[in-house]
Amino acid sequence: MHTFAIGRLRDVTLSADIVAYLERIDATLAPFGGHFVIHGGPVTVLEGAWDGDLVVIGFPSRAAAEGWYASPAYREILPLRTGSAVCDVVLIDGVTPGHRAAEVLERERAAHGAAH
Repeated sequence: MHTFAIGRLRDVTLSADIVAYLERIDATLAPFGGHFVIHGGPVTVLEGAWDGDLVVIGFPSRAAAEGWYASPAYREILPLRTGSAVCDVVLIDGVTPGHRAAEVLERERAAHGAAH
């Protein structure tokens, strides 16, 4: 199952550090099969409020995503980003092909049934 690293970046300062981060991040992704799915760009807000830039990086597995984030190569450049932007970053698994929305209900029922 694919896993995605999702980041919302706000208050980005286009500093020498963030430029260096952008120039170096691709090399940290390659060994883990990571690739950009979304990298900023204009958004159309349909509901609620939105600020910042969205970044989505796809990986072939959760282990690959966790390995990338913990890798010495990425840990070395991480401060270049965190010092230049306010960031929220999460890992989340994708769904299988043919996923149905009601499957989340089935997972909830199974989780609550298992807990009792």
